[in-house]
Amino acid sequence: MAGHSHWAGIKHKKALIDNKRGKLWGRLSKAIIIAAKMGGGDPDTNIRLRKAIDDAKAVSMPKDNIERAIKRGTGEIDGGDVEEILYEGYGPGGVAVMCEIMTDNRNRTAPEIRTLFSKYNGNLGSTGCVSYLFDRKGLFVLAADTDEERAVEVAMENGGDNVETNDQGKLEITCAPEAFAELAEALSQAGLTCEYSEVTRIAQTEVELDPDTARGALKLLEMLDDHDDVQSVSTNLRLSPELLAQLQE
Repeated sequence: MAGHSHWAGIKHKKALIDNKRGKLWGRLSKAIIIAAKMGGGDPDTNIRLRKAIDDAKAVSMPKDNIERAIKRGTGEIDGGDVEEILYEGYGPGGVAVMCEIMTDNRNRTAPEIRTLFSKYNGNLGSTGCVSYLFDRKGLFVLAADTDEERAVEVAMENGGDNVETNDQGKLEITCAPEAFAELAEALSQAGLTCEYSEVTRIAQTEVELDPDTARGALKLLEMLDDHDDVQSVSTNLRLSPELLAQLQE
């Protein structure tokens, strides 16, 4: 999962910048709206809503904003006409790209996403063109000094299906999406701090590119991730430490 981890790290750092610009709150509001619309407004019974609220609180999103988003999702107030869409395509070098979209205007978002793919030497594909290359998983990344034996024990007892050390020396734990909330709680109770966690799509195999092509692919991923309606971007591009070093030269 080395490539995915590096891209997840890039997104994680970028999210902190987005929060300063206020963009992240808009994305989180949509996530709360969708979660409340699909599973109701009670976070005690709606695991997806609980995660969305926790993410919002983690970046100091005001309580009023959170409550308003929940009410939009449950239909108590207007503004809940947000839908969830998955776009798939190819980036430079043929790397697979998946974008999770939340939008209140599909007719606006679709051409904008298509334009970004074209502008940065990619192609927006049809439904199913690359999704088969990914597994949907819960992902937890723990600090390099984490007690590995304890982490493995907690993971295996609470729905984890794999624990490994990535290229940065950090522990990665994966699980089925339905086990995400249980495992997150267990890790917290065990005092094992996650640097970040998410339910995401992890490539079954990764593609390596030459530095110039990889640089173009990263630009496409970053521009897609910067779009207001894009919640997350996944790719099978492998970003090895060697390649990253070359890209930074």
